[in-house]
Amino acid sequence: MLGNNSLKNGFLLKLKEYKKRPFSLMIRLLVYLSAIITFAVLVFIVGHILINGLPYINIDIFAWEYTSDNQSMMPAIINTLIMTFISLLIAVPLGIFSAIYLVEYSKKGNKITAIIRITAETLTGIPSIIYGLFGFLFFVIALDLGYSIISGACTLAIMVLPVIMRSTEEALLSVPDSFREASFGLGAGKLRTVFKIVLPSAISGILSGVILSIGRIVGETAALMYTSGTVTKIAGSIFDSGRTLSVHMYSLSREGIHVNQSYATAVVLLVIVILINSLSSLIANKIKKA
Repeated sequence: MLGNNSLKNGFLLKLKEYKKRPFSLMIRLLVYLSAIITFAVLVFIVGHILINGLPYINIDIFAWEYTSDNQSMMPAIINTLIMTFISLLIAVPLGIFSAIYLVEYSKKGNKITAIIRITAETLTGIPSIIYGLFGFLFFVIALDLGYSIISGACTLAIMVLPVIMRSTEEALLSVPDSFREASFGLGAGKLRTVFKIVLPSAISGILSGVILSIGRIVGETAALMYTSGTVTKIAGSIFDSGRTLSVHMYSLSREGIHVNQSYATAVVLLVIVILINSLSSLIANKIKKA
């Protein structure tokens, strides 16, 4: 009885508060409605992919070589992993070190720093097709790398670099200045403070940017059509052409006769993204605890 009375009294107090401030009730309802709509859309998209794709997942689509009979995605899976690894190998060090410079070493009010931040934010919103055209003109033609894994990886690295840089910068800014001051007080230098104190404290935010970058790399299609090509074989080297999973899915759906296999590819792509994100989160938690 006491519990019911306390709940009733709490509800009445909230009701009186909302009568005085009806705008607060509207905002609260909008927040709940937005959350429900977002969750419903997510469930619908994932459910639609699973319902249409799971029945067509079989051994043939995981064959080592692609043929017109099996529409195997195994070469595309391997090319996707190679592309992701090379892109992150280029973008992550550049993004993190750039953010360290902006936060830890650049002077406050520096005009060059402000220009770098504005440029990074602008690059984040540029359509991927523009990156693809740039990659085609610069890496494929100007540098004569041709349609290759390295051309696609360099293009994708440029695409995700602003995301990694900005997320790392925000993570470093969230570290309290007292951490730095305590390190300096114990006699540690600037470089040691950054790598031993600041970076470990900001690792979760940094990896959040890396996870977002992985999602964009794995799901990118337009830029890779212009740079890495659509060859169905496993790339023998980084200078060979090869299609990724997203390009493979697009090619199958465009042909119009392998739509079911494209849905199956979408299921595998979804699983790979979830696995990579889960692994990244697990690594982040282990580093944070250490």
